[in-house]
Amino acid sequence: MISKEQFHHELNLIIQNGIREDIGPGDFSSLACIPADAMGKAKLLVKDEGIIAGVEFAKMIFAEVDANLVVDTFINDGEKVKYGDVVFHVSGSSQSILRAERLVLNSMQRMSAIATKTNHFAKLLEGTKTKILDTRKTTPGFRACEKWAVKIGGGENHRFALYDMIMLKDNHNDFAGGITNAINKTKAFLADNNLDLKIIVEARNLDEIKEILQSDGIFRILIDNFNFEDTRKAVELIGNKCATESSGNINEKTIRQYADCGVDYISSGALTHSVYNMDLSLKAV
Repeated sequence: MISKEQFHHELNLIIQNGIREDIGPGDFSSLACIPADAMGKAKLLVKDEGIIAGVEFAKMIFAEVDANLVVDTFINDGEKVKYGDVVFHVSGSSQSILRAERLVLNSMQRMSAIATKTNHFAKLLEGTKTKILDTRKTTPGFRACEKWAVKIGGGENHRFALYDMIMLKDNHNDFAGGITNAINKTKAFLADNNLDLKIIVEARNLDEIKEILQSDGIFRILIDNFNFEDTRKAVELIGNKCATESSGNINEKTIRQYADCGVDYISSGALTHSVYNMDLSLKAV
């Protein structure tokens, strides 16, 4: 995974781009009718239920817009919320609060939705050894926040991007002339470039599982689109030679059954690509 420094840099880029996109040359609505020295307070109001996420990110946004804004937090990231809850108060320049409002709401609404869905999936896995993973199926330009939300909801992050882990999927294997060729070429590439990256290899059937197991140094095998019976067989074949991950059309109705097959991880793109934003508002107090 990427370092904390890299992750923080990604968050700052999101904030800077969000401000550029939303404010541009100026918030003319506020400039037109609110005095520059006007002071105010607003509350983050919940109009939904679930797991709140993005509180700490909101603080980063407020600080970037105006370092003098003060945030008083009542509910922290990862806590359950219900209709009518007030997550925090923000006070200071009225113009600054309004400049930050939409970026804060857009970010927190989506992050809370992701955290809520992740938490639901994680609870379905309770009592098993299986952990829920996200994927790269994220909103362009907002990946760091979405992966942060998965962690807040009780999930784990897969690789952040194409550069922090090797993942040989079906197209890589086919284009490389087969799984073994893809693995050997990857090992040579890593050695030649002095890179220390974990290798995950996708398998489409049990024969491919057996082929992957002929190579050493594989971190995890991705058991992709297998049925329950073949997943159990794959887990038995792999044993403790490397970690196992199930993926492919796994939903809340089937996730527990896949976990019961004994896999270490289940990855789900739905955590980030199929959520409905939590309803939040920023209202003047």
